[in-house]
Amino acid sequence: MPTLTSEIQHQVRTLITEACRYPAGHPERQKRLTKIIRLISDRLWKASVAYYQDALQQTWIYFCQNLCEGKTGRVYDPDKANVVTWLNAYLKRRLQDGFIDVQTQKKTRASPLPAADVEAADLDPISRLPARPDIPPLLEEVKAWAEGPEEPRLTDNHITGHPHITCQQLILRRLPPESPWKELAAEWGVSVGTLSSFYQRQCLPLLREFGQSRGYL
Repeated sequence: MPTLTSEIQHQVRTLITEACRYPAGHPERQKRLTKIIRLISDRLWKASVAYYQDALQQTWIYFCQNLCEGKTGRVYDPDKANVVTWLNAYLKRRLQDGFIDVQTQKKTRASPLPAADVEAADLDPISRLPARPDIPPLLEEVKAWAEGPEEPRLTDNHITGHPHITCQQLILRRLPPESPWKELAAEWGVSVGTLSSFYQRQCLPLLREFGQSRGYL
């Protein structure tokens, strides 16, 4: 995983200072946030696990929400850590959540996996090939898109037999402060594995398309 050179660190700190001079949602702040994301995305922790993209999505939204104002957590303090260290700490916590979700899914299966398969599925995510990072839009943009009529597939795509569990509902509930998979599973009466699998296969691709249409990917 590449580290930040002193030149890039200086550039990032300058962009952070400039970004925070503008109010949340201002085009000039968004422009600088996008530049920062592109500078540091390759430096973030990588893991080839099924829930990595979900964790990464949450991390970028956390970045946008707490870099200048502490909307969903403590505001970023550049004197305590560089921005990559700060984001990696959050990303690893989200990966831990994903790992716990996987373990929960295994415990609820009627037929456990063979020992060899369990071992392969539980390998530590360190030293995996890097996945291509997603760079999601600001939280406000994602919410407006998910709640609006722009993308009918958000409401058309639902879990079989559960028309109320749509991509729209899942995306909105997984935005910060995100609802844990276990909580959603209990609320909707389906397994964690069913929710997570549907989200990965049907909903995340729509989020990526949205990011590409806005020039973030």
